[in-house]
Amino acid sequence: MNLTVNYIKERIGNFQPDTGIILGSGLGDFADEYNQISISYSEIPGFEKSQVQGHKGKLVFAEINGKKVIMMQGRYHFYEGYTMQTVTYPVKIMKRLGIKTLIITNAAGAVNKSFTPGNLMFITDHINFMGTNPLIGQNDDTLGTRFPDMSEVYSKLLISKAETAAKELNIPYQKGVYVATTGPSYETPAEINMYRTLGGDAVGMSTVPEAIVANYCGIKVLGISCLTNYAAGVTDNPLNHQEVIDTANRVKDNFKNLLLAVLKSI
Repeated sequence: MNLTVNYIKERIGNFQPDTGIILGSGLGDFADEYNQISISYSEIPGFEKSQVQGHKGKLVFAEINGKKVIMMQGRYHFYEGYTMQTVTYPVKIMKRLGIKTLIITNAAGAVNKSFTPGNLMFITDHINFMGTNPLIGQNDDTLGTRFPDMSEVYSKLLISKAETAAKELNIPYQKGVYVATTGPSYETPAEINMYRTLGGDAVGMSTVPEAIVANYCGIKVLGISCLTNYAAGVTDNPLNHQEVIDTANRVKDNFKNLLLAVLKSI
């Protein structure tokens, strides 16, 4: 970890980040507009190359609306065969670099039938159906406690600020519970019915590992899902990744404007 941190510090010089953003599928273009320093994951000791369509695989550093921001253009997914330690390693590095707040974004399927594809959803809580936990293994006491409290993984204060920003910008939004599965296959209609019964509002294949580790590290988290499609069984349409990318591209201006307003308010 020290090797990774030292390498990044050499590349960014006096830049002292305070906020992190993980940009999900189809949302990476936000970083291109504010790119001051960028480092490919493949160049960073301890990082792996991201392999998913819509993920560029770069760390981007920029000052935006008074915040010094690290942006991840693409993330690691458990379904790619990476360990949970690899999936969450960048969050630990961002903690070492000094961030206090992490905005985690994703593309997700709408489980709640009253939600509409194209809406943004602020995550109020999550259900972990990934069958594992990123904190399993030897604990690093310099990062967090062995048994972290999970009562408020997603900061109520940050959600409130995001709601205010969305209302001022007339951006339609929802609030709800995010269900995390391993993927890479989409869920079955029966599984979606189960998630809905259990209180899930959206489903995806990311975010929860990073949120758990950020919370463990004492980082305040805001989770935002771009609802790109209805989950299996809500409609008769089959699911495909291109729909995810297309919908994310369609709403990226709303997403960008919301992110800018949130950064200004926190």
